[in-house]
Amino acid sequence: MNAGADTAPPEEARRQDVVALLLRRAREGDRSAMDEIIDRLMPLVWNVARAQHIDHESASDVVQTVWLTLLQHLDAIRTPAALAAWLVTVTRREARRVGARARRLDLVETDVLAELPDRADDVGSDVAERERNRCLWRHLNALPPRCQELLRIVAFVDRPNYAAVAEALGMPRGSIGPTRGRCLARLRRLLSEDPAWSPR
Repeated sequence: MNAGADTAPPEEARRQDVVALLLRRAREGDRSAMDEIIDRLMPLVWNVARAQHIDHESASDVVQTVWLTLLQHLDAIRTPAALAAWLVTVTRREARRVGARARRLDLVETDVLAELPDRADDVGSDVAERERNRCLWRHLNALPPRCQELLRIVAFVDRPNYAAVAEALGMPRGSIGPTRGRCLARLRRLLSEDPAWSPR
């Protein structure tokens, strides 16, 4: 039994009950239940994958591998909180493996890429938007690892399940909100000091 399950807020407890039911149905072979689990937890898996500093295409591969791995080990998952924590662990491990492989390939391909002709970037608003995005992610990546992970999961996901996030990150549930606030304040300060980040 999860610590603090009896004191979970009603909406959170309801979500846990729904996931528990979906897990049970998925273990019995209900494909629609597995599809719903994926829909509910995809933002968590996706953001954990991207937090490992891999590109979009590699993250997509990681996410697919994670869901296939879950299908193979579905009987080992017993509780909704354990499911989220298990997904985070598997996603981190797979993303780090993929990232290490990509870095090895980059070392081999550097000379080949240097010989490719330059491609002109689009001009206008796309350039400004890309620059702002690069600035945002540069400063996000400069935050402590715990802040990076928490913000990728909580700040950029609609209605995150705080109990699952707490279990996955090994944090007390009550500390997620205050930690998120401190991390966002630090990110805002970094952005405000960067001339590349200018409000429109």
